[in-house]
Amino acid sequence: MIDQTGSPPPPHKRRVRYSGKYPRRFEEKYKEHDPGRYAETVAKVLVSGKTPAGTHRPIMVAGILEALAPRPGDVAVDCTLGFGGHARELLARIQPGGRLLGLDSDPIELPKAEARLRGLGFGPEVFISLRRNFAGLPQALWEAQIQGADMILADLGVSSMQLDDPGRGFSMKNDGPLDMRMNPGRGQPASALLAGIRAEPLRVLLEENADEPHAATLAPVLAGKQFDGTTALARAVRAALPRLNKEDGDDSIRRVFQALRVAVNDEFSALETFLRQLPACLNPGGRAAVLSFHSGEDRRVKKSFQAGLRAGLYAEASEVLRAEPEERRANPRSTPAKLRWARRSK
Repeated sequence: MIDQTGSPPPPHKRRVRYSGKYPRRFEEKYKEHDPGRYAETVAKVLVSGKTPAGTHRPIMVAGILEALAPRPGDVAVDCTLGFGGHARELLARIQPGGRLLGLDSDPIELPKAEARLRGLGFGPEVFISLRRNFAGLPQALWEAQIQGADMILADLGVSSMQLDDPGRGFSMKNDGPLDMRMNPGRGQPASALLAGIRAEPLRVLLEENADEPHAATLAPVLAGKQFDGTTALARAVRAALPRLNKEDGDDSIRRVFQALRVAVNDEFSALETFLRQLPACLNPGGRAAVLSFHSGEDRRVKKSFQAGLRAGLYAEASEVLRAEPEERRANPRSTPAKLRWARRSK
């Protein structure tokens, strides 16, 4: 059949097939990727305590809203836009008259999040997005013509879209390239980092970035080695720790992946820069909330907020807050989350 332009139609492309009753690979989960058509399947995934493929469930939404206390007309910044779940809740509460600036360094996920929020009716007059790391927050505010923010949120966790996509290399769940870069166009992948590092610096990296108790054993096994993918690295970690049971071995693998991801993306340096600049980016009385997921992050946030209190930059800072038991049961990825907030002096 020829269309009116004289060109034959594109050939029909068959859907990806999978063996067994349920799809296991990320790209095979076509129903989860199309919630509008397969709402019942997505609902079942959510009830089971899992996150549908290609999506993300925002964590501690109620606690964040209580900490930031958004009101109509406020100016908000979401420093880690991700899937846009937190931003959606903030945008709904700062209308009418409010504006939200969303930042994210991920060139793959940022356009999707922007389209998602635009589809909910948040036009450019109320929602601006910029591809930026939050370490560049002052420049981003200047570019968006915002003098100061009434609330600033930073969710330091890796999004489910990144973790679950094997092509990004963040997880041991499925085999994929050993990459782990938030922005695949910048820096070196984790495979190159491992291939070029010596044992002692790797030991320090594993201890400082992930509190890995077996760092001294793992470092000489992994340093300077070429790994063709995430599964190969996971196998090497498990083989180096033969006395650990499967659960403890999995924990060490996750910590190794975490340590490499932090190093590849220079996450601690970016966080420290962000925390130094944070008070100056808040309006008087403005609030900041930071959601962290491991001790290295939380320790830096805690010390920064305490130092700001002593210096008179902050009038108030919270103790650590955790997800409620109901949320931890419904979304296990919320279990390690730690929320801290601070209020700028007037």
